[in-house]
Amino acid sequence: MFRNLKETIDLIASIPVSPERKEILQPLAEFIQKKADVGERINLNFICTHNSRRSHLSQIWAQVMAEYFNIRNVYCYSGGTEATAMFTKVAETLQKQGFHIQKLSDNGNPVYAVKYAENAHPVICFSKKFDDAFNPGSGFAAVMTCSNADEGCPFIAGAEKRVAVKFEDPKSSDGTQEMNRVYLERSLEIAAEMYEVMRSVTETLKNSR
Repeated sequence: MFRNLKETIDLIASIPVSPERKEILQPLAEFIQKKADVGERINLNFICTHNSRRSHLSQIWAQVMAEYFNIRNVYCYSGGTEATAMFTKVAETLQKQGFHIQKLSDNGNPVYAVKYAENAHPVICFSKKFDDAFNPGSGFAAVMTCSNADEGCPFIAGAEKRVAVKFEDPKSSDGTQEMNRVYLERSLEIAAEMYEVMRSVTETLKNSR
């Protein structure tokens, strides 16, 4: 991994996750562990309303933490109940945390390649509906990252498991002096929880062998 990103992950490793949040994260860890036990592909689709902030942060950090803990066959996606655009502050925040980001298109809904290591395939990010053809059509965990999407989508076609892991929307800080701080804190919070998920999977796999 890139050196600056590795330093960020060292910081993330020290961020505590409360027992209440660990309980919320447990169904996601169990889905990953079950697939890893039998060597199956692990598809995770992180879903929020606009696929602009929280779902992208979750997608990217989950992919990175799977790589960090050497959990194979993890493929992370994101989507929304509607498509808008990945918010520019998300890319800026991730860049400051050590990711290398390339903007592949420059339209109303740009496509970003988010790299976390020199020779790893980048995470491709753009806003899309959760059932877009880019995302898996079946056998995936639908991870609901906001209340609106969770309540507005009582049924996710093709989802093998549905898990609600909700985060507060950093959008509330847009245009304020607190904006940079709030986006950084939300990114670190999501990263810490994805770290906890993948760490617990690794620990369980290790103990079962």
